[in-house]
Amino acid sequence: MNYLRFASIDIGSNAIRFLSSYVFETDKGPYFRKGLLVRVPIRLGEDAFRYGKISTDKEHRMTEAMMSFKHLMSAMDIHSYKAFATSAMRDAVNGLELVERIEQHTGIHIEIISGEKEASVISGSQLPHFIEQEEEMLYMDLGGGSTEFTILRKDDYVQESFNIGTIRELFHSVHSKEWKRLKKWLKSQGLLKSGIPILGSGGNINKIYKIKRQHNDAYHILPQDLADFYDSIKDLSYQERIVKHQLNPDRADVIKPACEIFMKVVELVDCQKIYVPKLGLSDGIVRDLYEEYIEESKHVYYP
Repeated sequence: MNYLRFASIDIGSNAIRFLSSYVFETDKGPYFRKGLLVRVPIRLGEDAFRYGKISTDKEHRMTEAMMSFKHLMSAMDIHSYKAFATSAMRDAVNGLELVERIEQHTGIHIEIISGEKEASVISGSQLPHFIEQEEEMLYMDLGGGSTEFTILRKDDYVQESFNIGTIRELFHSVHSKEWKRLKKWLKSQGLLKSGIPILGSGGNINKIYKIKRQHNDAYHILPQDLADFYDSIKDLSYQERIVKHQLNPDRADVIKPACEIFMKVVELVDCQKIYVPKLGLSDGIVRDLYEEYIEESKHVYYP
């Protein structure tokens, strides 16, 4: 069976994620399988949302991470890669000069993408077969600096990005106008109190799903599961959250605001079920890379 290797680098507000993926070309079409996942919690949003720029220390750590990823891609014989930077780098006044310096030092090209493109790439991920039964869904990718929403329908989709994220919330940097804008957008799409199911993605909802799912073949949690989990952590200290739920340090502080953000959206749309397929920007990047590979192959001339 033929296969290709692609890599995606997702430079988020809380962490940078490197994902290598296999794409197997079968008679039934491409089959995507995740390979190596490396997560580096540099937390760029801590600088960008509080001070407006990325510090020298975090730039150094980011450069080291990119150099490591370069060596990994060489060792793994990666066919192609893309590196996308999102909300923190969009907000940082020195974002563009930082990615230029990193490319000069490591050879890794980084693209700072808009919230709209982020939403588009995320929603381009291959959805599991069990979700196909839904006529309409609200795809909600919660990150550290922004949340990307995509309304998935059978024949079309609508996307929007909002500066509502866990790192922003942690440092009280989410403006009330963003919540008002979100509510207005949901209303314009006829989703307020509509009961539409949510398709949740991001590290926090993945972790909550892992803790709260009832059995291995349940690809969703209920709003009550989310509320119960929130009740179990809201009065715990940072250290207690780490121990009780076996959370990484950079997860233990943002998982509470993540619950609060998800619970607000659940209430706005009166959601009854939250699907958690464990897909995100990295998966969408890999799909884009494969589609570009196929398109390029069509134009290759073999004498």
